[in-house]
Amino acid sequence: MARSLWTGSLSFGLVNVPVALVSGERDLDLHFQQLHEKDASPIEVQRWCPRDKTEVPIEEVAHSYETDDGTTVIVSDLELEAIAPERTRTIDIEQFVDLDDVDPILYDHPYFLVPAGEDDGTLRAYALLTEVIAGTDRAALGRFVMRAKEYLALVRARDGVLSLTTMRFADEIRSVKGIDAAAGKTHRPKPKELNAAKAVIEELTADWEPDRFKDRYRQRLQRVVSRKSKGETITAPATQQTPEAPPDLMEALEKTLAELTGTDQPTRPSAKGSGRSIQKAKSG
Repeated sequence: MARSLWTGSLSFGLVNVPVALVSGERDLDLHFQQLHEKDASPIEVQRWCPRDKTEVPIEEVAHSYETDDGTTVIVSDLELEAIAPERTRTIDIEQFVDLDDVDPILYDHPYFLVPAGEDDGTLRAYALLTEVIAGTDRAALGRFVMRAKEYLALVRARDGVLSLTTMRFADEIRSVKGIDAAAGKTHRPKPKELNAAKAVIEELTADWEPDRFKDRYRQRLQRVVSRKSKGETITAPATQQTPEAPPDLMEALEKTLAELTGTDQPTRPSAKGSGRSIQKAKSG
């Protein structure tokens, strides 16, 4: 059983469901310890004051923030505690929303909510909420406090269990107005290019199967560690050059479509695209 990170109640209206929060992901990264290369001694990180030339204990550490006009403001731990959110033990549901209306860019970190207790009332309330959310395309949106920080959270049902995803606030997402997208306004694609691109998308369309996608970097890193443990020497591969934009966009699209469909000659796509998925193209 995963260790709970937070316990409390999921509250909507007068209904309270005791729950515990557990992580919804596994850390499969390979974690390395920093060593002194000369003698392989572990490196220690110290809080060091260059003016006093001494190590600073944690209780003497303050925090500074530089304002837009260049002023440095120093804030103490006590001052930060004074404005910390109230450490309540509830996930307060404020409303229910349609999942299709939630932009995935707002999703942050996944968790699971499990019943905090085995009494009949807790299990019945948990089962009821899970089933009613699963029977709709809606999710519960609320707030809760964990480790002195308030989070916006989305609660939905997943395989008979409630999942909770912490959310980014809308003002944390960068506006597209600050991103240079001039090409979308000055370089309008031609109809035949649009049709060809749509046909390529049709050929690359397949059912979503998350298990098909693996962390290839982690797999390579595991192989490196395994080889190094056997005394092998690792040689870095040559750096690949960044591909340049094709000189003839239409020709590149037609060649791509020909490769996906398994034809010898470039295919002239119809306005509706080819209508075949990549799985069918590979089997055909």
